Amino acid sequence: MKSISEISGLYKNTPAEELGLFIGEFGSDERGGVKKLVASAKRKLDELEAEKKRIYALSEFERKYSDCRFICGIDEVGRGPLAGPVVAGAVILPKDCDILYINDSKQVPEKIRERLYDEIKDKAVAVSVGHASSQRIDEINILQATYEAMREAITGLGVTPDILLNDAVTIPGVDIRQVPIIKGDAKSISIGAASIFAKVTRDREMEEYDRLYPEYGFAKHVGYGTKMHIDAIKKYGPCPIHRRTFIKNFI
Repeated sequence: MKSISEISGLYKNTPAEELGLFIGEFGSDERGGVKKLVASAKRKLDELEAEKKRIYALSEFERKYSDCRFICGIDEVGRGPLAGPVVAGAVILPKDCDILYINDSKQVPEKIRERLYDEIKDKAVAVSVGHASSQRIDEINILQATYEAMREAITGLGVTPDILLNDAVTIPGVDIRQVPIIKGDAKSISIGAASIFAKVTRDREMEEYDRLYPEYGFAKHVGYGTKMHIDAIKKYGPCPIHRRTFIKNFI
C-alpha cells in the first residue's frame, strides 16, 4: 500500500484532465489524509468541467459562423492611458481550440495572462498585433489611431480572415465581413484571445519604457492616469511616450 506522502506526490503531479484516474484508484482508501486528497481532486475535476462549459458558451459566435474557414477576433488595449501606444490584437484560433481560461484580459490574473499568451501564440492559426504610437495618437486622435492599429494587426496575420469578430466597433477601410459585438472580449473566445495577446504585448512594452524612464513608474500603472503618474508628470514634465493631447491639463 502506498503511503499518504506517496499518494500526495502522485496527486500533485497528476494533470487535471487525469484526476478521474486518481479518484478511481484511491477513492476507496479510508485513511483521512487520502480522503482529503480525493475530495480535493473531485473539486478540481468539477472546476475543470465547469471551465469547459464556460469556454463552450464563450464559443457561441465561433459556432454561429462555423461555415467561415478563418474567424478572426479583434480587440485593442490602451485607449485610455496618458502614455504609450494603443495596441490591437488579431487572433485566428483553430476550429478545435482547446485553450481554457480565456476571457476579457481585465478579468484574467497576470500570471494566467502570461501563460495564455504563450499558449495562444503556440496554438493559433495566426496571431498578430498592430500599434499606434503616442505621437500618432496625438496626430489623428485615439479612435482613428485605434482603427489604424487594428488594420495593421489584420494585415500582419499572413492569412486573410473570412470574418472579423470585433469588440464593439466596425473598422473603416477593411474589406472583410465584420461583426461588432458589445463587450465582445467577454462573449467571444476569439476576441478574448486577441484581448489577452494585446494586453500582454502592451504591458511588456510599458515595462521596457519603465527602464528608459523610471521616474514615471510605467511598470506599475502601464501609462494610466494614476495619482502617482500625474504627480510624476507635474514634477518631471512629459517624456517622449506621453500623449500630449491627453496630458495638457497637467503641464
